[in-house]
Amino acid sequence: MKLDNGINSELTRFTSLRATPFRIPHSALNKNSVRPKKALGQHFLTDQNIARKIVDQLSPDLETVIEVGAGTGVLTQYMVNDILDKFYVIEIDTESIDYLKNHFLMLGDHLIHGDFLKARLSDFGQQNLAIIGNFPYNISSQIFFQVLKYKEQVVEVVGMVQKEMAERMAAKEGSKTYGILSVLMQAWYDIDYLFTVHENVFNPPPKVKSAVIKMRRNAVTDLGCDEKLFVTIVKQAFNQRRKTLRNSLRPMLSPEIIENEVFNKRPEQLSVKEFIALTNLIASATHE
Repeated sequence: MKLDNGINSELTRFTSLRATPFRIPHSALNKNSVRPKKALGQHFLTDQNIARKIVDQLSPDLETVIEVGAGTGVLTQYMVNDILDKFYVIEIDTESIDYLKNHFLMLGDHLIHGDFLKARLSDFGQQNLAIIGNFPYNISSQIFFQVLKYKEQVVEVVGMVQKEMAERMAAKEGSKTYGILSVLMQAWYDIDYLFTVHENVFNPPPKVKSAVIKMRRNAVTDLGCDEKLFVTIVKQAFNQRRKTLRNSLRPMLSPEIIENEVFNKRPEQLSVKEFIALTNLIASATHE
């Protein structure tokens, strides 16, 4: 596959595509055209208004857009028209690939049969890359960790996930839903919970509500701490979230800092900045 890494100066084309989507005949969107597979966490969106609303959340200043798990193309149809040179679909399901090939001939080699979690996103350009999709529920967390891996390229994510996960992603310190993903993602992205989506607009209907979130890369270029240690501390703290930091992080604490007042707190009480400060505190004591 030959990838175009040039900058697309015709940004207005992206805005106009959402006003004039590629229309799929209603019959072609028959929900039985692709069989939803439980093993892949597939719940196909069937509401066209919600599909358009999701795509409308994309910013107009993007150089490359990758849709993850297009299924039957309910989102694809609103993006495929005028940005073919910058629009790609990554789909792992063979049945969906066949369907998309038949209904979106213009995609050509921009329709990629593969696993997004194994994709080398740097091949799609070095900046202004966006990810969009109705993300499979069983790999949503892994999708976001893949985004973190390529945070220098991925400037925006618009995705539908389980409502509970969306709440965790956008949660602030002090909330019961605040956790590992909240801290690790908010360290690099501004995250907005956009809207809730009811179960009855999917095939098959999931057992829980869904929600759409938007992530936009913040201005942080360096956390100001050891990033690997930061991730380790956040994960270890929240894996024992009912314990105080003094107990959950005890194996990492030296006698010089173990009585610091910060360790009286539980992980959900610390902001991202406070976790960064905690990482530096532990690192400085370790190196003494």
